[in-house]
Amino acid sequence: MSPTPSLVGRFVVEHAALALTTRQVSREQVEHALTPTKQQRTILIVICAYVLGILVLWNIPYVNIVLLPFKLVTVALHEFCHAAAGLCTDAKIKSITIDPDEGGLTRMSGGKWCCVMPAGYLGSSFLGALMVFAGFDVLASKIVSVIIGVCLLATLIWAKNWLTRIITVLFVGLIVGLWFTPKGAGLRYVVLFMGVMCSLYSLWDIVDDTVKRKVNESDATKFAQKTHCSSRCCGALWLLVALVFLAAAILLGLAFLKDTNSDQ
Repeated sequence: MSPTPSLVGRFVVEHAALALTTRQVSREQVEHALTPTKQQRTILIVICAYVLGILVLWNIPYVNIVLLPFKLVTVALHEFCHAAAGLCTDAKIKSITIDPDEGGLTRMSGGKWCCVMPAGYLGSSFLGALMVFAGFDVLASKIVSVIIGVCLLATLIWAKNWLTRIITVLFVGLIVGLWFTPKGAGLRYVVLFMGVMCSLYSLWDIVDDTVKRKVNESDATKFAQKTHCSSRCCGALWLLVALVFLAAAILLGLAFLKDTNSDQ
């Protein structure tokens, strides 16, 4: 016996109502997850303040030397990412050097160029985003600070000039010292600052080396030569990925690193 039209209609209505309810619940859950707590609003304000401060200092002659140590740490992480990608593709790392003019060079033999070349920009962008994400929580900041410390110690092993050694040792020492600040607050905000700094520097480096002007020795130019593609096209793609990393870091921080004791 076939179902009556009334039963079919009731079945459709009930399932439609269930689907709408589920969709409504999901939307409400997403809205709740992305609604910042009082503490998270403070972190967002701090991120904006860091961005503004970095952009201002970056463009003031002589004063911009204040940012130099942090820029050099970012260069160290950039070069570490090249080396890490090389190790993952059976390369032998010979040396890492950092120059006072904010340049860096990783020498290796072997490895897969398709992994090694983009790893500097994208890897440092990812590490910057990871630090921004961790900045929403003290415990997460401590965990990520250990990861960054390990990256810098690995860089120290491969370092072949004194500037690279000094920068890595000083920053690792800073991380260790900040572990003992009350409730880890100092470590949290330094990790957040380095995350913002690393993200901005990576974004600017990609734009400056590829999209804005063509630099013959940039990673994107070398990658373009290998792939027979435009360096600006490679730079634009890497820029998009770096922006996605940063946006995802903030959204995931809002969603998963909430202070349950904070007022909404």
